[in-house]
Amino acid sequence: MQTFFVILILAFGFLITFQIAKASEYVAVLRGEEKARKQTNRINAFLLLVFLVVGLIGVYYCNERLKGKILGESASVQGDKIDTMLYITIAITGIVFFITQILLFWFAFKYQESDKRKAYYYPHNNKLEIIWTVIPALALTVLVGFGIFYWFKITGDAPQDAMQVEVTGSQFKWEFRYPGRDGVFGKKYYKAIDPTKNNPLGQLWDDPYNHDDVITSEMHIVVNKPVKLIIGSKDVIHDVGLAQFRMKMDAVPGTPTTMWFTPKYTTRQMVEKTGDPDFVYEISCDQLCGKGHFAMRGVLIVETQEEFDRWIISKQPQYLAAHPELVPQKSRTDTTKVVAANLKK
Repeated sequence: MQTFFVILILAFGFLITFQIAKASEYVAVLRGEEKARKQTNRINAFLLLVFLVVGLIGVYYCNERLKGKILGESASVQGDKIDTMLYITIAITGIVFFITQILLFWFAFKYQESDKRKAYYYPHNNKLEIIWTVIPALALTVLVGFGIFYWFKITGDAPQDAMQVEVTGSQFKWEFRYPGRDGVFGKKYYKAIDPTKNNPLGQLWDDPYNHDDVITSEMHIVVNKPVKLIIGSKDVIHDVGLAQFRMKMDAVPGTPTTMWFTPKYTTRQMVEKTGDPDFVYEISCDQLCGKGHFAMRGVLIVETQEEFDRWIISKQPQYLAAHPELVPQKSRTDTTKVVAANLKK
């Protein structure tokens, strides 16, 4: 019954609004306001033409002013292909945009209301409908086809010589795991996650492959060498966003995702190319993941093979961090000396 009354009230409201509109129209005619309305209509038609010209000039100005300043040059081999697809898409949609907008506003001006002309009734044309349905469908099919092809390329099997990095997101940080000398990641189990015991990713210490795995807070990869990212999450859905490399992949709890790419420039080279001494490759979270989402920012460093080797050798396996009693006495003594020296500074 309540629903019936709501519908009835809405119906009466519509009827009253319609009657008021019709009454206002009749009053305007009786008062001689028809002439004023037609004058306003001509002014609006002219303003639409002005808006077209000013709008197109604005589009051109913004394009020239911001060209090359939004994404910049792609820093990966795969990103070059993504950029090519983007430029082709912009070219096609840009042509359609200019044609349709120019026709839209020009027709609004040219065919404004006139007592000397009566609108031509043209309800249907099969040939036109086929043309404006088939052509966009073919264009979109080609664009989507290329997109799917490249998507499967970067999410498919990585080259045999690709280095592997495990990326794990959590509110609100990124953690990275590297396999040790054996090149194999140890097993994990989410119930084993315990940061208080130096086991932030839930590694199973019974698995010997875990004994040389390294966990870091920043990602290091090698220039001109393919890298495969194995991506996961410890809590909610995150997203690994690598804008400079044109890469993006969701981090889903319990469902690992992968993608791979080949970096073209080291961080040092990008500093020189951009002229920005503070340039860094950023790992952003491109999925709204909570109140601290804005600050979920990681750092990726691209370097030479020699630099990477020195860096990874300097890192202690997480197994030893979780079992400090297993650290050789000499290593512990050296570590103590380094800490003491830093404290003196």
